[in-house]
Amino acid sequence: MKRKIIYLFTISLSILCLTSCGSSRRTPSSPAAVREVSARLGVPVTSKDNFRLYSEAASWIGTPYRYGGTSRNGIDCSGFTSHIYREVYRKNISRSTTDILKKNCHKIRKGKLREGDLVFFNTTGKKKKTPTHVGIYLKDGKFVHASTSKGVMVNHLSEPYYARTWLTGGRVKK
Repeated sequence: MKRKIIYLFTISLSILCLTSCGSSRRTPSSPAAVREVSARLGVPVTSKDNFRLYSEAASWIGTPYRYGGTSRNGIDCSGFTSHIYREVYRKNISRSTTDILKKNCHKIRKGKLREGDLVFFNTTGKKKKTPTHVGIYLKDGKFVHASTSKGVMVNHLSEPYYARTWLTGGRVKK
């Protein structure tokens, strides 16, 4: 009997830990919060999505671009990407676009992108294999990034500018 109680207690504790850890990072607080995040990003958010990623990204929409910036007063693309990874995934990644790809990622094809993967572009036309811009893939071809012209925003990979300047996808190493 004592052995059965210990077994049940251990199983219950394990289930409680697993469900509480997972749900606190992924579950939205309310349907209204989901609607708000979806509206700000222009991306339908569901219970299968990492709500923490979508929520954090949505809170930055409209933040102006500032080269070298790391705050809500102004942020650049690598600063935004680094911040999101630190806040959402508790992972520190490099602060420069080139270093993020070189040191923190495995390259992946566009067709293999998953939520949270990084998307790299060469927007200068110089050194064509060198990334000069980075964003975070959401889903359905959409990604969030700090644009030099409009600040933090969501765009689609098929838009002519991004299709033309596409370099590679990147999955952050574990």
